[in-house]
Amino acid sequence: MARPLVMRCGAFGDMVLVTALIQQLHARFGTPVDVITSGGWARPLLTPRQGVGEIYTLRSRRTPYWLDREQQALVRQLRERGAGPTWYCDGGGHGRALLRRAGITDALVCDTRDLPWLPGEHFVERWLRMAALNPPALAASPPAPPPPRAANAVLDISADESAACEEWLVRRRLAGRTLVAFQAGNKRTMRGVLRRRASNTKYWPEERWGAVIRGVREALPGAALLLLGVREEYGLNEDIASAAAVADVHNVADDLPIPVLLPLLGRCHSLVSVDTGPAHVAAVLGCPTVALFGVADPKRFRPGGVSTPVAVLTGSIGGKPDILGIGPQSVLEAWRQLTAPRNQSNG
Repeated sequence: MARPLVMRCGAFGDMVLVTALIQQLHARFGTPVDVITSGGWARPLLTPRQGVGEIYTLRSRRTPYWLDREQQALVRQLRERGAGPTWYCDGGGHGRALLRRAGITDALVCDTRDLPWLPGEHFVERWLRMAALNPPALAASPPAPPPPRAANAVLDISADESAACEEWLVRRRLAGRTLVAFQAGNKRTMRGVLRRRASNTKYWPEERWGAVIRGVREALPGAALLLLGVREEYGLNEDIASAAAVADVHNVADDLPIPVLLPLLGRCHSLVSVDTGPAHVAAVLGCPTVALFGVADPKRFRPGGVSTPVAVLTGSIGGKPDILGIGPQSVLEAWRQLTAPRNQSNG
């Protein structure tokens, strides 16, 4: 029988959280866990992690199978790999059809849709519960239950990533500096022209970011302030830097590969971010993180897990959850409280 397989075709932050499931399955079966996921960032995010095996990527699960060569290639690869116990972690059923085409029968699958949510349950807690389940085919002789562990995601930084980050810092003339990071963009920012459109529920205005940056600059006059993101978010960061109008702000969205981003967040003094992937990474790596939430439920999506160093802020307008209900002073106050010992030592 093939080694364990996890299917989770989510966003960057979703995949950070599912590392808890991967690591628990690795501990149970004593073998690397293969992963089916989506996104060009998946390999650099997951491949260096301990316990992760082969990565299979898939851009679409909804395109008709006979029209999608990528789906057909995945099915061939899975057939060659062989069928084994599989943990299906997506909300829709399109992936299950692909698993069946690959010879992974229902008896080999634990499906997240069959597991009721518990009140107030975080996604990591859910993944740890799933890791303890057994597909019907293993019910007669299940592997040992996984050892108990904290309900947080797991990211180990490799030596190569640390070296890449150090080289990046030297090249950017940031080595040895106190670094405070800001993540204003999210995947919806990159879609369409209008940042303020209703569908971008994580948009927080540039002038508010500028006010927060000015407050951080006042508290830490010697720190380098980093505006994170991907290339498509470079323009957003430029507008935020203009709104802040302070010195030593670095828009690094033009050159921030994932093998640098992860160790960089682990080195940062703190991060202020919307609810998005880098916030999960920073929290898992112990970086104090202030996270601004819009319509998502922070009980389920709190960055990194249940006990990470995070201050979660929510707002409302007209009685409905809305990130625009969060003011800059609330963010600065949360940041000051969360980072007080670090601010004193870096003052």
